[in-house]
Amino acid sequence: MDRRKFLTYAGCGCCSFILNSCTTAPITERKQLKLIPESKLNAQAAQVYEQVKEKEKLSDDTAKLNEIKEIGRKMENSISEYFYISKLDDPTVNFDWEYILIDNKKIRNAWCMPGGKIAVYTGMLEVTKNNDGLAAVMGHEIAHAVAKHSVERASRGMLLNTGTRVIDIFSGGILSDINRTTGMDTVGLLSQLGIMNPFNRKQESEADYLGMIFSSLSGYDIRETRKIWERMKEYNKGKETPEFMSTHPSSDTRIKNIDEWVNEIIIDYPPIAL
Repeated sequence: MDRRKFLTYAGCGCCSFILNSCTTAPITERKQLKLIPESKLNAQAAQVYEQVKEKEKLSDDTAKLNEIKEIGRKMENSISEYFYISKLDDPTVNFDWEYILIDNKKIRNAWCMPGGKIAVYTGMLEVTKNNDGLAAVMGHEIAHAVAKHSVERASRGMLLNTGTRVIDIFSGGILSDINRTTGMDTVGLLSQLGIMNPFNRKQESEADYLGMIFSSLSGYDIRETRKIWERMKEYNKGKETPEFMSTHPSSDTRIKNIDEWVNEIIIDYPPIAL
């Protein structure tokens, strides 16, 4: 088989596979590509989460951990109820929710692994200040899991790596030559800056939006979200990576978006009575 025929057949096969793997994100209905089974990532995340619990120092502040769990439970129930009354598939139906508080005041962060495995660092509590602020942060992280962003990122990464290899083979190794000439992974860097980073920023903005919706549905004051990013901006003063090089939108971009969304979300997604 000559090269042209091979590329034609391979392209058609890939297109058919990709089309069958296209879905949409919940609520925003953004088109998504999912080539990797969610169950596989959930299982891997559960294993990593157990390792984190063993290696990290967990906080003994039971009261604060219970606050985190209570916010989480409200969001779990509100999210499921929203999709139920909207007659939509619940994206959290296979989640095994779990919450930990990691004792590290130097890290101002929180995260949610696929399948609902959530961690908050004690350093983040200096930024959240109150339950509305904590709900804003947790809503954002939970939104990543609800929207299956990890599945999407892994799928895009796999597709990009495969596509790069195929192009390199059928271009006679031009991409490899570029990397050898520059002495670095120039192709990978350009792909990161031109494809993956903008895509990750889109996911982060989507998580900001969905997180505010989940907080509002759960009865929290989403006007606190703006204050969170004002405080983060102050903490990161002069240290923020330029947006085009970052996987996250800048604090200014996030604040601008929040201002545009907040009134609409308060009106369209009022607290759900459970």
